[in-house]
Amino acid sequence: MTNDNNQKPKRTNNPQAMRARILDVAADLFQRHGYNGTSMQDVVRAAATTGGALHHHFATKKALGLAVIAERVAPEVDETAVQPIATASSAAAGIRKVFNGVADTLERRRAVSGCPLNNLALELSLADSDFREAVNGVFERWRLALSLRLHADRPEMDLARAHDLATLIVASYSGAMAMAKASQSAEPLRACAVQLEALLN
Repeated sequence: MTNDNNQKPKRTNNPQAMRARILDVAADLFQRHGYNGTSMQDVVRAAATTGGALHHHFATKKALGLAVIAERVAPEVDETAVQPIATASSAAAGIRKVFNGVADTLERRRAVSGCPLNNLALELSLADSDFREAVNGVFERWRLALSLRLHADRPEMDLARAHDLATLIVASYSGAMAMAKASQSAEPLRACAVQLEALLN
């Protein structure tokens, strides 16, 4: 979700390409500076577009923020945290892959800006009910996918227990990412990966 290219993007006459660019730029700015620390003018400049083009696609900053959650943050959570567990040999192996994979990425970047979902949840959940519902919906879909995989691995485990374990895993990831951001170290993710795998095996 980060953009390492410091060159301004070329303007485009393709409305869908412009909309996608705005979403990419906004997601990156929200991640680095926060939603409240990013202005619509910041997005205009970074996307190399105009205020009119931005408002054509997103009439308000809130509309842009909600679209970033739905179209950038939620798919990223699915790609990095849900699908690897769904396709792994076991939930435990998938969880190890997720935590260590994110840790590897953070170490390659040599900077930890936090989890996009976490950052927005902490910043916006108390400020606006629509944002709260949007970020909570992503958390709930993540937790449901985990609980179903845990139950599939161990059919003797009832769904309530699987749901509670899924809550623990999501909370561990969220907490580890917060600690990684504070310490600028991926070690909390690796420590949680080891302990969660031991718990589930």
